[in-house]
Amino acid sequence: MDYTIFAVIIFAVALLVVGGAFLIRPRRTGAPPEPPPDERADGTAGAATAEPEAPTGEQEGTPETAPVEPAPAAPEIETPPPSAGRLVRLRARLARSQNVFGKGLLSLLAADRLDESSWEEIEDILITADVGVTSAAQIVENLRTKVKVLGTRTPDDVRELLRAELLAQIGTDRDRTVHTEQHAGGPAVVLIVGVNGTGKTTTAGKLARVLVGDGRSVVLGAADTFRAAAADQLETWGSRVGAPVVRRDEGADPASVAFEAVARGMDDRADTVIVDTAGRLHTKTGLMDELGKVKRVVEKKSSVDDVLLVLDATTGQNGLRQARVFAEAVDVSGIVLTKLDGTAKGGIVVQVQRELGVPVKLVGLGEGPDDLAPFDPEGFVDALLENVE
Repeated sequence: MDYTIFAVIIFAVALLVVGGAFLIRPRRTGAPPEPPPDERADGTAGAATAEPEAPTGEQEGTPETAPVEPAPAAPEIETPPPSAGRLVRLRARLARSQNVFGKGLLSLLAADRLDESSWEEIEDILITADVGVTSAAQIVENLRTKVKVLGTRTPDDVRELLRAELLAQIGTDRDRTVHTEQHAGGPAVVLIVGVNGTGKTTTAGKLARVLVGDGRSVVLGAADTFRAAAADQLETWGSRVGAPVVRRDEGADPASVAFEAVARGMDDRADTVIVDTAGRLHTKTGLMDELGKVKRVVEKKSSVDDVLLVLDATTGQNGLRQARVFAEAVDVSGIVLTKLDGTAKGGIVVQVQRELGVPVKLVGLGEGPDDLAPFDPEGFVDALLENVE
C-alpha cells in the first residue's frame, strides 16, 4: 500500500476523533450571580445589618496603643503610737500567757504544810521556767528562811514574799534605758546583734517605730548583707514610718554599710542610727570577729551608745549560750527578749542577767508592729503573779 495514502487516512481518523470529543463535551454555564450583600443563602438578613468590627492594632495602617499603667502609689507613712501606753499591754499579755508559773508557786507556798518534797517541787518549777539551777536554789533558800521566820502563809503574805524575792533576783536598780538621744558627737548609735530567727531585724524595725512614735528621727542601717531578705524587710519597716534605710548589694562589706549609715545620720542630724548586723550561726568564730569589726569601724565615726542582743525567750539554755558568745565578741549593753508571750520561759530574765550582768531592756510580745515595749521589772513580776482573765 502506498504509505502516503495510509498517512492521510490516519490523519483523517484523528481529526474525526478530536472533533467528536469537542462536539459532545457539555457546555459550561456561567457562575451563578452572587446574592445581594444584605441576604444570606437562607434568605435571612446578613452583613448589612451587622455592626462593623472595631479596628485592631494588627490591621495595616492602624497603630497599636499600649495601655498606660498608673504610677505606683507612694507608701503611706504611719504615725506609730508613743511607747508610754505599751507597758499596760505588756502586763496584761504576760499575765495571760505565763500565770501558770505564778499559780504553781503561789499554790505550793500557801499550803498548810511545806515539807522537803514541797520545796523541791518549788525549785523544779523555777528551773522549768528557765530561772536557772543556781538562781532557783537561792530563791528557794531565801523563801524557806522567810517563811520560817514569819510563820504565816496567808495568800497575800505568800504573794508578797515571792514578789520581793523575784524582784531581788531581777534587780530594780539596773539601767534599762535604751540610749537613743542625740549628743554632741552626733546621733546615738544602736547596734542590733543576734542569730537569725530570734527576731533581730524585726526588733530593729519595731525599735524604729517606738522612737518615731516618741518624736525621734531615725536612720536605719541594713548591715546584714549576707541575707538580701533582711535588707528588704528593714526597708519595709523604714518606709512605713518614714525612716531612711542605708543598704548595699548582697555580699557588701557589713562594716562599710554601718559606717555609711552613721554618716547619713550625721548629715541628716538624726537622733538615732539603728544598725541591723548579720545574724549567722553564733558557732562560727570568724563571724563573731566580723561583728567586732563592725563595731570598731563605726566607732571611727561616732561612739556606739548601745549594743542590744536579741534573744528568743523560748530557747532557754541555748539562748543563754548565744548570749555568752556574743558578749565575748562585742560589749553587749542590753538584752531584748522576743516571743515572751508564748510560753512560761520568762525565768530567762533572771538567768541571763545573773550570768552576764547585762540588763533586759526591751521585750517583744508578739507579731504586731507595736509589740515591743520597755522592760519593767515590777510589771513583769506582777504579771507572773496575777490571774488576768
